[in-house]
Amino acid sequence: MRENIPPPGLLAQARLLAAPAVGASVVRGLEEITGHPVEQGFPGTPPEEPFICVGATLPQTLRDGPLVWFHSVNAGTDALLSAGPWPPGVLLTRTVGRMGERIAQYVLAWVLADCQSVPEFAAQHARAEWRRLPSELVSGQTAVIYGTGRIGSAVACLLRACGIRTVGVGRGSRAAPAGFDRVVGAGDDAGPLASARWVVSTLPLTPATAGFFGADRFAGMGGATFINVGRGATVDMRALEAGLHSGAVGGAVLDVLPEEPAAPGDRGWRLPRTVITSHSAGITADADILTDFAACWEALAAGRVPGTAVDVGRGY
Repeated sequence: MRENIPPPGLLAQARLLAAPAVGASVVRGLEEITGHPVEQGFPGTPPEEPFICVGATLPQTLRDGPLVWFHSVNAGTDALLSAGPWPPGVLLTRTVGRMGERIAQYVLAWVLADCQSVPEFAAQHARAEWRRLPSELVSGQTAVIYGTGRIGSAVACLLRACGIRTVGVGRGSRAAPAGFDRVVGAGDDAGPLASARWVVSTLPLTPATAGFFGADRFAGMGGATFINVGRGATVDMRALEAGLHSGAVGGAVLDVLPEEPAAPGDRGWRLPRTVITSHSAGITADADILTDFAACWEALAAGRVPGTAVDVGRGY
């Protein structure tokens, strides 16, 4: 990845382009960080001089120009990488910011709601029904978290603080990152899945993770609640539906779906014991974009690989 790092001299000369949808506060912040004027909007033809782009998408016309660095305002970069071959030698960085905290709070909220029967009480309220329901303690139970990067680790830290045992599933068995009691490889997840109370996915979408949660994994859950805050296309929705009907999956909370937004007739709305939210677990704030862009700018000025640089071969 180091070969993709533009030299500081090139950064100083490069033009700075921001997508039309980038907000005014972000544009002002980019100018303060770089000392460069920001050209709002992507031109129909690429500049002749080296340039930097900030945005969510990269038009093909700009991919063919002397682009040196693209900073994504989103955490996920699958849409960027699936739109066509990534330009050779171009640095790609992404925005994470405090998304890990936001997603961790979202997961914890649904974990607690699960244990306190919040959906059931809400349904009883709508029927004006008074009926006591037992609660369940989270402490001592197990959450299996797929993805052990910054977001997965933030989820694990918050759940572990509540006394939940946290098992991470990563690309290979290794030392456990912050928040995890242990980490196993994807090929060794059958045991943890069977004993989990919650299964949380923070997986990005890559060729290796498309349809990752299929019939075998859902059938191997022992009644766990499945929470997806990663990417919708990592889930085979028919397999999830079968798992919910069989009881192998006790319930589901889906912040992401393979096709978004979900139309009123989408099968997902009719899944039993399932709640769908509108891809809102980790909405990126303007401050997140500026914080991560500034960190990248500082790293590049020092000749270092930014912490949010994307390995385009792996897809994250």
